[in-house]
Amino acid sequence: MVVGVAVTAFAAAILLGGCPRPRSTPDGCGKDTDCKGARVCVKRECVEPPPGSVSRQPPPADAAPVHRAGPGPFAMFGGDARHTGRTAGAAPEKAPAEQWSVKFGGPVVGSPTVGPDGTIYVTSHDHFLYAVGADGKIRWKLETGDRVWSTPAVAADGTVYTGSDDDHIYAVDGATGKVEWKLRLGECEPPIGFGPEGARCDGDGGPTIGPDGTIYTGGDGVYAIWPDGALRWKLATPEHVSTAPALAADGRVYAGSQDDALYAINPDGTRAWEVRTHDDVESSPAIGDDGTVYAGSDDGALYAVSRDGQVEWKVLTRGAVRGSPAIAVDGTIYASSFEGRLYAIDPSGKVLWRFAAADRIAGSPVVAQNGVILFGSQDDHLYAVSPDGVLLWFLTFGEDIDSAPVIAADGVLYAASDDGTLRAFK
Repeated sequence: MVVGVAVTAFAAAILLGGCPRPRSTPDGCGKDTDCKGARVCVKRECVEPPPGSVSRQPPPADAAPVHRAGPGPFAMFGGDARHTGRTAGAAPEKAPAEQWSVKFGGPVVGSPTVGPDGTIYVTSHDHFLYAVGADGKIRWKLETGDRVWSTPAVAADGTVYTGSDDDHIYAVDGATGKVEWKLRLGECEPPIGFGPEGARCDGDGGPTIGPDGTIYTGGDGVYAIWPDGALRWKLATPEHVSTAPALAADGRVYAGSQDDALYAINPDGTRAWEVRTHDDVESSPAIGDDGTVYAGSDDGALYAVSRDGQVEWKVLTRGAVRGSPAIAVDGTIYASSFEGRLYAIDPSGKVLWRFAAADRIAGSPVVAQNGVILFGSQDDHLYAVSPDGVLLWFLTFGEDIDSAPVIAADGVLYAASDDGTLRAFK
């Protein structure tokens, strides 16, 4: 066992810089930069600096860059980094009236996101990211290199992040629409195109913003990106990651992949475990208050997985589960299925009720502050259902509703559809 450890250490030394070199100093520090925090090196020991002294020597010019924490999250897919699907505002008690609508040049599949100043950010298959004011006027638009499926994520300072099928993730100034940086996800060739290789690096999985400003997204794997646009880590996967990664309170990341797996990733980017399903996992995971991870699969099941990777239960439906499940404050899980039903499921896995729409449900349900569940269907309707499964009201749109609606803190409901229209209701 000791020999194995020695060999491993020797191999690591070769990989990092050739043959192992003898230590230049005995045990202890050799300079201030060997010490942690503000401590300094005195007689080969790290000690606190005396009052009024210079605490540290500057790092050498060739030192590794320091990536500082960025602005925390404000809004994103699923409402928060755990993707609980809880909206900021309460749902109307009866069908609301349309206040305004704005038409784009292609279908809207990603959900609208409301920023700190009330600006609505939305993407379209016409290649653009749009900023729309609360009055329904387009403030600016940014063209990417291909279709956009992504739900924008907005940081507390107004920075907007979105992915595109041009294999890039963009950081955009929310006030001006100016690109602050963009990062290519993978080296797929061609970067724009259809088919497995053309889509493997598409930036449609996420983004999700962590409390320290790190951005998590999917492409040809799961990416963690520093707020300045530098790659923090990447976990490669055999197939495309089209789901928005979910982030637990302990820093662990969960994401589904088209290689039929749900992945758990440690904060340092190493794989903790994977759970295999029987088909693609294109449902973004949601994390319960107790750390249980819920995710759907194209095999027609919703899975509940413990933090250590054990499948606690699964609920079988009669169609693919593509939408991300939503989790109410009382722990009830709401999941949609291509069979055209919304499921309410107890945390133990017991199905409480089912609500039937007239066509497939591809989008994610959301839970309003007053407990009302809202979801769109490919029957061109947006539904509002009570926590006991009773229809409260519905709204009619021009085409499929494949994106989740959002309710702002002021109670305005924003929803978009495949007819390329964003609508506001109150």
